[in-house]
Amino acid sequence: MALRLKIAVVVGSARKGSINQTYAEALEKLAGEGMVFDYLPVGELPLYNMDLEADMPTVLGDIKARIQAADGVLFVSPEHNRSVTALMKNTLDWCSRASGGNAWAGKRAAVCGASPGARGADLSQMHFRQIAVVLNLEILPQPEVYVHVKDGLFTEAGDFASERDASFQKRFLDRFADWVATA
Repeated sequence: MALRLKIAVVVGSARKGSINQTYAEALEKLAGEGMVFDYLPVGELPLYNMDLEADMPTVLGDIKARIQAADGVLFVSPEHNRSVTALMKNTLDWCSRASGGNAWAGKRAAVCGASPGARGADLSQMHFRQIAVVLNLEILPQPEVYVHVKDGLFTEAGDFASERDASFQKRFLDRFADWVATA
């Protein structure tokens, strides 16, 4: 029986028709039976405010439990103003705080992102990696995955249109699976 890894997925964009949601779903299709993706409802978290820690949002307990139950975490996010998105930072902050402690501590994770910009969310990921160190997230060092989104990247069905792109993304997922499985 093949190993099935449970992967908590954080998409750093709540926009309707999000490129990064489409990208995450295309990765899920490529992962096949080897990974089960669990998309976390991070858009339901309120803006982090320490005053709210006295009465933690109900959704936070659910999200933290799902992170803790996961074998690994996949972060899929665009870049906003050369940094992580507000949604991503909010998620990182809430899940590292108070009641129940830091849900990220010791978790193996990978970060990737897609953007219409020529650099494909690379600066966001560099900043994300700086934040991850403080949270004790173990981030897959290589490959770094910055997707420059152009017309025709995805098929109508939401798959990668080119064999070259699909092959690269599959190698990324395989490397991530190996990284998580050896934790």
